Formats: sequence, C-alpha cells, structure tokens
Amino acid sequence: MKFTDEQLERYSRHIILQNVGVTGQEKIMNGKVLIIGAGGLGAPAALYLAAAGVGTIGIVDGDVVDRTNLQRQVIHFTPDLNKPKVESAKEKMEAINPDVKVVTYKELVFANNIEGIIKDYDFIVDGTDNFPAKFLINDACVFNKKPFSHGGILRFDGQTMTYVPGEACYRCVFNSPPPKDAVPTCSQAGVLGAIAGMLGTIQAAEVLKFFIGEGELLTNRLLVFDALNMTFRTAPVKKNPNCPICGDNPTVTELVDAEQAMCDLRSRM
Repeated sequence: MKFTDEQLERYSRHIILQNVGVTGQEKIMNGKVLIIGAGGLGAPAALYLAAAGVGTIGIVDGDVVDRTNLQRQVIHFTPDLNKPKVESAKEKMEAINPDVKVVTYKELVFANNIEGIIKDYDFIVDGTDNFPAKFLINDACVFNKKPFSHGGILRFDGQTMTYVPGEACYRCVFNSPPPKDAVPTCSQAGVLGAIAGMLGTIQAAEVLKFFIGEGELLTNRLLVFDALNMTFRTAPVKKNPNCPICGDNPTVTELVDAEQAMCDLRSRM
C-alpha cells in the first residue's frame, strides 16, 4: 500500500510507534470491523476506529437518536434527535476520517440475519445493551469463527473480554441469559455516562491490537472495573469443557432468539 502525504501525516503518531509502524498501519487500513450497537459502547469505539483508519467499519443499529442517549452516546449530537443512529454515526465517522468506508445496517440482529451481516468482517464489537443480543453475538461468532469483543456497563461498573476462536467464549463465563426481569435495566438503574467511553475505548484498543498482532488481548481474561472507586481487576477465565456451545458436548447447536427486556445489563463483578 502506498500512503499519500496526507495519510502519512494523519497516521504519523501510529507510524512512529515501534509496535505499529507502516506495516501495522497498513494492517489497520486493510481491516474490516463490525460494530453491533451505535450506543454507549459503539459510539466511542466507532469514533476511535474511524480515527485510526480502519478500512471498513460496519455499524448495526435499528434505533433512532433519543434525547436520553446524549448523556453518553458521544457520536450523536442534539441536532441528530430522531435520526437513525447508524446515519448519525456514519456522518461523524466520515467527518473525522474520509478514508474510512462506513457500511450501515439499520436493523437489529436476530438469529435469521446475524450470520449474513458478520460474514464479511474480520472482528466484531459487541456494543449491545441486552443479554439476548450478547449471547446471540457470541454464538454466531463461535459458529463462524469470528473474534469479537464483549462489553457491558451498568451504574459505575464495566466489564469486557475478547474472544478468539479456540479460547474461552462468553458462554464459558456466563452460561445462559438470566431470567427475564431478573436484573434491572439501565433505564431503571442508570449509568454514569463516562463509563461508556472508558469501556468503548478499551474495546477499540483490542481491535487495533488484534490487527497489528501486538500485545496481549483480553482472551481468557475478564477485565472488570468500578469507576466509583476507580479500581480495575482482571479475572482469569478458562475454556469450559462443559460450555454449552464450545465445550466437549455442546447443547447449543443453532442460533436462537431469546426473550429479554431491552437494555438489560448485568453487573457481574
């Protein structure tokens, strides 16, 4: 790949990094990332990945911008109210970096469409706000051997882990979705806006590390933080031989849609 003078200037702070360089930036620019959810987590992830020069970024969301989103979903501005989130996000991503190709999917992911959406991407970012979507993303990525970053926030807490084929998946840690209404929704319990930025940028960093092949991903580890007390810890997790999807005797053999109230996120600290 031949860099233009403008690209050399734009990506200069990456290129001078010993662990990135021209080769690493080329890998980033050839990368294809799908972000599912243009909300609290997807917003900062999308901005940073676009700024970094990821070549193709798909963004999936079936919702429109609501005033309550603006406290944390930093890719959406007040004039974007009632605009589809994917359109609002695309405008900001292209504004920050016209090099990036942004593909929008104004829809929700379900068992009957997710495999068709993820098939052309190298890495998936889970920026969803409900358990059924998180388990569906995990299952689709396991079946299709797609690496992905899980993220969840509630109140002042966040958690994230990265899956790559052959390592511990989300179900290795959390076997199945909790019963409907068993945990509070973020609209009931609230979330500190900056928490979304903290978690979404960690997810973006995992994507970039994956592409350049440097450092240690959050595989077989669950990173959890409590921003109220500003404490971080990493809990080791193992590939579970009894995992219902990637274990020795899997019981999850096809994609299904589970029922759950929207915006349910559990603080599993």
